[in-house]
Amino acid sequence: MTVSKTTLLVLDSSDPEPLARFYAALLGATVEPADGDPDLLLLHSSAGPALGIRRDPGQAPPSWPRPEDSQQAHLHILVAADALDEAEREAISLGARPVAAERNGTRLDRRTDVRRYTDPAGHAFVLAPSRDAERSVSP
Repeated sequence: MTVSKTTLLVLDSSDPEPLARFYAALLGATVEPADGDPDLLLLHSSAGPALGIRRDPGQAPPSWPRPEDSQQAHLHILVAADALDEAEREAISLGARPVAAERNGTRLDRRTDVRRYTDPAGHAFVLAPSRDAERSVSP
């Protein structure tokens, strides 16, 4: 018999509060301290726990992209395909920094459907279209 489990991605940060606010605004989530762990903030969305941000005073920002072009762990945030440009503007207005904007010709405007960024603490994330996602913002 398998024991019931839940997974949660946790990012380390030397200053977790601003990073938690960044992701809460980007994901439409709320932030609460974890029960029994004063160094862990949990972001909750309507679907449940979405992300954790843990205090690590010695944390150094990740190096991404690496010179040898290796793939590293990163968040993959799915948005409605027709809301990708709006999600990009929102992420940048919240403090995300663009890393790559390849042109892959998958869109009529020749912009890429996958856009790479770093959050304010340097963690990598991608905005990518979810063909199944319903657009939740007004046109």
